[in-house]
Amino acid sequence: MPRYLTEKDIADFRAELCRVATERFARFGYEGVTMRQLAEALGCSPKTPYRYFKDKADILATVRAQAFARFADALEAAAAKGETPQDRARRVGEAYLRFAADDPHAYRIMFEIDQPVDKEHPDLAREAHRARGFITRQAEDMAKAGMIDVDPVLFGWSIWAATHGLVMLRQAGMFDSGPDFGTLASFQGALMFKGAAKASNMFKEAIKAPNKTGRK
Repeated sequence: MPRYLTEKDIADFRAELCRVATERFARFGYEGVTMRQLAEALGCSPKTPYRYFKDKADILATVRAQAFARFADALEAAAAKGETPQDRARRVGEAYLRFAADDPHAYRIMFEIDQPVDKEHPDLAREAHRARGFITRQAEDMAKAGMIDVDPVLFGWSIWAATHGLVMLRQAGMFDSGPDFGTLASFQGALMFKGAAKASNMFKEAIKAPNKTGRK
């Protein structure tokens, strides 16, 4: 007679499956992981994971939603401690880098695996949107306070792109023979803020100029 599963049993198995899936998706990518491999890692039959998730895509959406939720929580907590828009932006940036360093598998799951963030996975869409809001909102707050003199939407996304680039370089081991990561991150943030705070007319025209490379 099969054992009755309590709600805790179900929650524990789902959590363990998500933990294993996060690590394997981050290491091997979506195509490099199968449901059978996940079952083997958990020591259960190949059919067992299907009792808890619809398919592999459902597992991936769940682990990504969980990762984005933890990420957004970290950014929110950092922003709450800031006293000024610039201070909040600095703290959010530090929290971003700290999360990526402390949980690299989750970071790769969030940003490296190609999976639509849409209404088919509402939890994923909600948490991804919440995280994105904390990342880009700091620029909007600085613009409202008169601290930057550029388009806050473009500035916020530019800061995000630059920060993501730093994280990916570190994950690729490129800083092993390069400058100190913390020093470079601080330099980059200060440089971008200085440019935005004292944007020259030439700089303003440059960011308004049409893209001539044919790339978006």
